[in-house]
Amino acid sequence: MNPGEKTCSNHPVSIIVFDVSHRRSLNLTYGKVKNTDKKKKVLCPDPVKDTCQTFTGTFTWYKDLQFLPGEHDVELWIDMATKKDEGIYTCMCTWTHNNREYNSSGSRELIVPEEVIHKDIQILTPTDKEQFADEGSSIKLNCSIFCGINAKSKCDASWLMNGKPVSQSKGYSQSTNMVIESPSKNTISTAILTIDKVSVEDFQAEFKCVGDGFFTQKITTLTLKQRESIIPLVIGGVCVLVLCALTVVLVKWFAIDLALFFRPYCQPSSPNKDSRVYDAYVVYQTHDMDKATEDMLSEFVTKALPCVLEDKAGYRLFLHGRDAIPGEDRLELVEEYIKKSRRLIVILTPGSESEIATTQTSAMEEFDWQVGLHHALVQRDMCVILIQLGETGPQGYTHLPPGLQHLIRKSPPLKWPKGSPDALSWKSRFWKRVRYLMPATPARKYAQSSVV
Repeated sequence: MNPGEKTCSNHPVSIIVFDVSHRRSLNLTYGKVKNTDKKKKVLCPDPVKDTCQTFTGTFTWYKDLQFLPGEHDVELWIDMATKKDEGIYTCMCTWTHNNREYNSSGSRELIVPEEVIHKDIQILTPTDKEQFADEGSSIKLNCSIFCGINAKSKCDASWLMNGKPVSQSKGYSQSTNMVIESPSKNTISTAILTIDKVSVEDFQAEFKCVGDGFFTQKITTLTLKQRESIIPLVIGGVCVLVLCALTVVLVKWFAIDLALFFRPYCQPSSPNKDSRVYDAYVVYQTHDMDKATEDMLSEFVTKALPCVLEDKAGYRLFLHGRDAIPGEDRLELVEEYIKKSRRLIVILTPGSESEIATTQTSAMEEFDWQVGLHHALVQRDMCVILIQLGETGPQGYTHLPPGLQHLIRKSPPLKWPKGSPDALSWKSRFWKRVRYLMPATPARKYAQSSVV
């Protein structure tokens, strides 16, 4: 080639035109800028830098397509970079050729790694030196350690059994897991030792939770302790409950016996100021009875009542056939005798249920009932003791006066056990209940003249 001659060469160039939506595509960047330096340097890609230097162009910088004012160097420096500074940085060169302006650009992705801080190992669990377990049961032992912030590289938790690593042998298995908490970024490593069936040897073994960190290692020792059986506690509790229930049943069953037993020791210290001289006024029906009922009533009134309540218990009863003075006006003196009595004993017989309401031939006997019930229900100055002789019959108590039916609903009558060995025994259940309803202290015994 002669001096001064010029040659031209053709170079094929492939031009690919991307849509504007690809401007932030990572595939179109010149690599990544990633290091742990606090001060980051982003270099303008070489093709753009060379073009700009050849044609003496001007540099401008963009972050995520946003213009960065004041940045016109080939290098972009970012002091104290944080996660907020991450993004795609674009270096653009504006240059002129043949009086025509051109733009050339290239991008790099800046990645700011999270801060990593390794700290001395802290064992979070176990916190106790002993852990209770049941022989034959399954148990999980948890070993958790704290390593620092984003400390992924060296943060290992594990278990040792009698100074040796726990192998994946039958009955034992160990699993590990690492977690970086959010938002604190604390790094926690956990090892879980699973014992499928706790044996006697496990209670004698020494388990160690080992934490390996970047700078330090820490170990804590854990032993298994046999949990005390709850069977003795359960048996003791059941025994206490049974004893309490038995005590309640016995107290309820023997409540009357206990009350009668302690009565003599619980008498008031002051003298009895009750001026009533009879402990009970006895009322009953005597008309229109069959022979059997009449004999039963006679036996109870003349024999059983006086024998038990008067002779053995020391009470004083008023019985019309025995205590009324001949010639007295009964209608005038009934109320006086009732006022002098502390209880009203009502004797119900198989024939008394209908006669009280239907018969008009026993006005005097019916008057006793009326006066006694008036004092018991209206004036409320005496208690009523209901005693049933024989069976009630199909009509029950429906034919009795309403006041007496009311008393029966409140307190069912006591049934005298005629014909049984307990009929005249003052220690029988029947007579104990009668004595329980009688006054605690028998009335003073006055001379017959003072009563009249």
